[in-house]
Amino acid sequence: MKPSVEQLGNLLALKREIRPEEAYWQDFLCEFHQRQREQAVKKSGLSGMIGSVVQWFSEMGPSKWAYGAGLAYAAVTIGYFLSPPSPPAAQSPTTPVHRVVEPTQPVQQLQRLDLSPTTEGETGEQVF
Repeated sequence: MKPSVEQLGNLLALKREIRPEEAYWQDFLCEFHQRQREQAVKKSGLSGMIGSVVQWFSEMGPSKWAYGAGLAYAAVTIGYFLSPPSPPAAQSPTTPVHRVVEPTQPVQQLQRLDLSPTTEGETGEQVF
């Protein structure tokens, strides 16, 4: 059954006249502010931060993870290409090396070797 327009008007007029006491609004306002302070205390500090991070991760869907991974990859790639190149290693000045090669006479060295069959296998020589 639908109420008529007259019945709706009477009901609204009746509700307009009914007002809660002033103490009700004061109590409501005190409770409201107390709840706000409790929520602010819960959100502050380490536990509140951990809770908000957990909530943020739990609200993310799989597509948002893929978007986030793509953005992270793009940021790392851009950072790699925009970072300045590492400075070249400091090179010490080069100094020329003066080598003096004294000619030796191979014949004299060969003459000093004792290759006789009697000394074979002695003084560190190996026989194969």
